[in-house]
Amino acid sequence: MEHITGIGVSSGISTGRAVLINSEEPEIRHEKVQIPEKEWERMGEALKECSRQLKEIYEQTLQNIGEGEAEIFDAHLSILQDEEFIGPIKELILNEGQNAEWAVEEVRDKFIEIFEMMDNSYMQQRSTDIRDVARRLLRILQGIRKTEFSGEKAIIVAHDLTPSDTAQLEKDKVLGFIIEVGGVTSHSAIIARSLGIPAVVGVKDILEKIKTGDQLIIDGDRGDIYLNPEQQIIEKYQQKQEAYLQEQEQYQQLKGTWSTTKDGQRVKLAANIGLLAEVDRALENDAEGIGLFRTEFLYMGRSDFPTEDEQFAVYQAAAQKMEGRPVIIRTLDIGGDKDLPYFKFPQESNPFLGFRAIRFCLERTDLFKTQLRAIIRASNYGNIKIMFPMISTVTELLAARSLLDEAKDELQAEGIPFAEDLEVGMMMETPAAAVISDKFAKLVDFFSIGTNDLIQYTTVVDRMNSKVAKLYSPFNPSVLRLIKQIIENAHKNNIWVGICGEAASIPALIPYFVALGVDELSMSSGSILKTKWIIQQLIIEDMEKLIEKVDELDSPKEIKELLEGNFTSKASYCE
Repeated sequence: MEHITGIGVSSGISTGRAVLINSEEPEIRHEKVQIPEKEWERMGEALKECSRQLKEIYEQTLQNIGEGEAEIFDAHLSILQDEEFIGPIKELILNEGQNAEWAVEEVRDKFIEIFEMMDNSYMQQRSTDIRDVARRLLRILQGIRKTEFSGEKAIIVAHDLTPSDTAQLEKDKVLGFIIEVGGVTSHSAIIARSLGIPAVVGVKDILEKIKTGDQLIIDGDRGDIYLNPEQQIIEKYQQKQEAYLQEQEQYQQLKGTWSTTKDGQRVKLAANIGLLAEVDRALENDAEGIGLFRTEFLYMGRSDFPTEDEQFAVYQAAAQKMEGRPVIIRTLDIGGDKDLPYFKFPQESNPFLGFRAIRFCLERTDLFKTQLRAIIRASNYGNIKIMFPMISTVTELLAARSLLDEAKDELQAEGIPFAEDLEVGMMMETPAAAVISDKFAKLVDFFSIGTNDLIQYTTVVDRMNSKVAKLYSPFNPSVLRLIKQIIENAHKNNIWVGICGEAASIPALIPYFVALGVDELSMSSGSILKTKWIIQQLIIEDMEKLIEKVDELDSPKEIKELLEGNFTSKASYCE
């Protein structure tokens, strides 16, 4: 038996045999052609066939997975139509006399080198798109038909599963997958989570350790892999899997019930989404609303900014699907680690502290107004609310509200209907805003606490930096004190407050937030029912002394141990 570790990117436990898939690049011949025009004709036919295949995959993904995941292949199609990619290939064939495969390889490698040198994870991920499209073109040019996975259920092991490979997997036959490359934000990881397939990536030299037929256990939460496990390990994971399934069945019984404590305190549970396709999953998991619609995903994977009508169609559809439940749309939060391929952000030493989110929008008021108009128009079709990100001064909030009022006046003058009582809120994610939350509470209808950034900015920790990541903790006493202050100031001014960061779904923190009086918790859809179960076990009156104890402790470690000791185990809730 061998224990191997990687990065868990898609939850679940799977046990089964391994099937290795050879996803290496086709061997490429470098040859000069006699008639370049005929070679370009061959390239043209390959481009047509590649386009046909990608359209087929797009439709298949749209039907089986969702609109957001299908957009990956729409982006691949745009590469085939991009003159900056196709033009150099044509030039190498017609002017240099290179064979098509050689030309594709040369242009591919140049683009990959450019993207991978960029100090930005989103742009680095574009190299995966180029590699995927080029690999498909090369296989078509060489007449290679990719061997499809078939047969008994198995765990797929590969050097690199491209987005197309992952999207075309037959879910019923695939127990999980392990690949040598990739990360949490890779396209393949996103699709694996959408399909519910356990996945572990970033496993160095895995193809040298595993062969087809080996028995495997993979834990997509922890990133653990057991190769040819001993019986003791097999039994342990069988028990874990059974317990997990029983737990999920128990949570399913809570659909249709309220998230109310035993002594009657009600907390709304909402979903965080980034794509329209995720609304369905939110409803399946009993979400009472959309607590955070991250609109930046509408701007990514495109060649230009989305139009007002394009955005309106998405916001309108989300509002209509939610059938009167609230949909909180966060205005564009771009910059930091989220760049756009068609907009050049300034080079910054500290992009998270720079030109991003509301700062970008208040400078590019033309783009901001376009989004505001789309959101306001969509408010006529459901219960839409709007909130502004990364506010740190009253001046910023007033400027954003002024532009919102201008957009309303324009639409009214044009005779376009919208909800007159549109609620306006703001993200509480900077210490500057938290400290004067009493002032902000007089200017908005609600707060939404974004714990991801609040923790990062309060503790001055870049969580992506391995040297200091251990200092990033939602149990930090300064962070918890700010959250408590925000909630108190909101309620003193008769506005409601939610939490929409990752901390909202941490079991140990949920009872603490509820005891503080938070009105809404918003999280990934899959965490909603478990959170509902936790809330239903609580008695707020019993927790007042615990809150006092938290206030007295000095370190995140002490607070974490205290809260986990009281709340994380299922047994502690059972009577």
